[in-house]
Amino acid sequence: MKKILLFVCLTTTVLSVKAQEKGLADTGTFFLHKFQQHIGQETYRITRSANVLTYNIDFKFVDRGSPVPLKAGLAVTPKLEPVRLWIKGSVARSATINDSISIANGEAIVKVDDSVHKHKLAPLTFPVAGYAPGTVQQVLLQYWKTHHEPATINTLPNGTVKIKKEGQDTLIFNNKKLILDRFSIAGLIWGNELLWADKKGLLICLITNDAEADKLEMMRVPYEELLPLFISKAATYSMALFEKAMPKAKADSKIIAVVGGTLVDVVNATTIPNSVVLIENGYIKKVGKVGEIKIPSIAKIIDAKGKTVIPGLWDMHAHFEQAEWGPAYLAVGATTVRDCGNEFDYINAIKKAIDGGKGIGPEILKAGIIDGKGQYALGIIQADTKEEAIKEVDRYYDNGFIQIKIYSSVKPAIVKAICDEAHRLGLTVTGHIPTGMTLQQGVDSGMDMVNHVQYVYPIMKFNKDRSVNFEDSTSKAAIQFIKDRHIVIDPTLGVFEMILRNVKDDITVMEPGFYTLPLPLQALFKNTGQQPDRAAKVKPIYDSMMKIVKLLYDAGVPIVAGTDQGFPGYSVDRELELYVMAGLTPMQALQTATITPARVMKMDKISGSVEAGKHADLAIIDGAPLNNIRDIRKVTLVIKAGKIYNPVQLHQLVGFSK
Repeated sequence: MKKILLFVCLTTTVLSVKAQEKGLADTGTFFLHKFQQHIGQETYRITRSANVLTYNIDFKFVDRGSPVPLKAGLAVTPKLEPVRLWIKGSVARSATINDSISIANGEAIVKVDDSVHKHKLAPLTFPVAGYAPGTVQQVLLQYWKTHHEPATINTLPNGTVKIKKEGQDTLIFNNKKLILDRFSIAGLIWGNELLWADKKGLLICLITNDAEADKLEMMRVPYEELLPLFISKAATYSMALFEKAMPKAKADSKIIAVVGGTLVDVVNATTIPNSVVLIENGYIKKVGKVGEIKIPSIAKIIDAKGKTVIPGLWDMHAHFEQAEWGPAYLAVGATTVRDCGNEFDYINAIKKAIDGGKGIGPEILKAGIIDGKGQYALGIIQADTKEEAIKEVDRYYDNGFIQIKIYSSVKPAIVKAICDEAHRLGLTVTGHIPTGMTLQQGVDSGMDMVNHVQYVYPIMKFNKDRSVNFEDSTSKAAIQFIKDRHIVIDPTLGVFEMILRNVKDDITVMEPGFYTLPLPLQALFKNTGQQPDRAAKVKPIYDSMMKIVKLLYDAGVPIVAGTDQGFPGYSVDRELELYVMAGLTPMQALQTATITPARVMKMDKISGSVEAGKHADLAIIDGAPLNNIRDIRKVTLVIKAGKIYNPVQLHQLVGFSK
């Protein structure tokens, strides 16, 4: 029987190779998309010699006005054994690549920037670099097929990938059935890429993330109209992969008792030592002290002695652009996030999966992004007229979004139209201050909240070194204006710390768990920042941003913890650490990620604190974060809606080492 199977496999492989030799298209073009917007394309052309097929690749997109060009070449034998790969150019607005890999006589010569090394070639090795170019992933997939679909493939310059056939999808295209194989690839970026290919092995769609951690899609040109469908399917399938791999969230009993911990009461800014939190059917039933609360005999007891019990954390500036964010958020105790702008079909599918128990992640509050038209626009939902503004706000409202986010290219005259319609429907408005407007003008047009402290900074008085003169009347008036108008600010200090930091500094000071991150994330963040001389020049700006947060808080302005995109999950912890460094107490910092966001989102009756009648969202900390805010990282158990999660399992599910 085994010999028969081996013969079938070998026959299939030979036929597959012959089909590829004859059937591969000489050229191909993919449209590239970010936030579903067509921003560029990748084109390949194959040249053939007796022993080598060479893919000449031209890749370029323009992201918010910044060109991102890349050229590459991949040479393989007719049986798809790699010979050479070279890639040079940009992979994001602020990230470059210059790699070349040559393979001969069982040896690989690998050049990455100015570093060159040789090593013996391991079996099943293929050269590839991150998410781009997609053509290389097409050939990688074909290589995997011709080598009997191995569990792993070694990759150059480093690492390994796992490719799995996840199933088939039947779509309708040009009034005909289109049957595509669906695959997942893990190891090139953080998490899983999803791609679809036809029977010839031609890549039709790749759903991935770029070097800025933003979603990016590649669509073979004739199939462009199917993109929204693929985006929705990618969200659903990605969540299903985690649900299948994760041990079921424990719900051994409808009644859970968390006993003996020090409960942080964020409403009254105090603690309850030796506490009991009684949970029933996903809600908090009772809260009190041991001896005061009767614990039913059937309750599952969670011993929290010596530990701290905190409400589930909120991240008020998330971009949930891949399913991996779900487990990463829960692992640090973040049980609610506000998604501040995403692809319409994608975030709807992600939230539906989580809410329906078919995905793992926090509660998602959807803020729908609207931009204006122009070369710096982001996404496909844009409004340049009052009629367009009303249409897009209504569309979001009809699909369960609870807030509108204004982006940078919205014309000043349209901001008011967006705000007026949002307010008519009972929605609030947050966002960037568009180009050509000041914060005061944005607020006067109706904005309720502002993302990023960077928009507070420019309305203040500067010193020569670009630090803020906080004693000047202009600076004082700016703080007073924000206070008087009851504007909510999510500062995202962590983002500015990352992009303005000295790249020569030890990154583990900023993120102690850095070396537990998946390798693609380590590579992404390690060189993010400024060279020493530039970092020294911008430090006064960052220091002023830190002080702005403290002054806003002291003035009574609602500060809510938001991270944008940083170290997944851990960025919530870092944001709170930065608030304490800015001068807030640990209790005040914790409130910015619990009860304060619940209040500003009008959800404090059901969330934001550990109180009877609220959702059972909480985390158990093996430490005392009110004494040392960095202890917020020591999460031992997370409960979301009454379901119990192990942080280590969650982290390992998305590629963290622990």
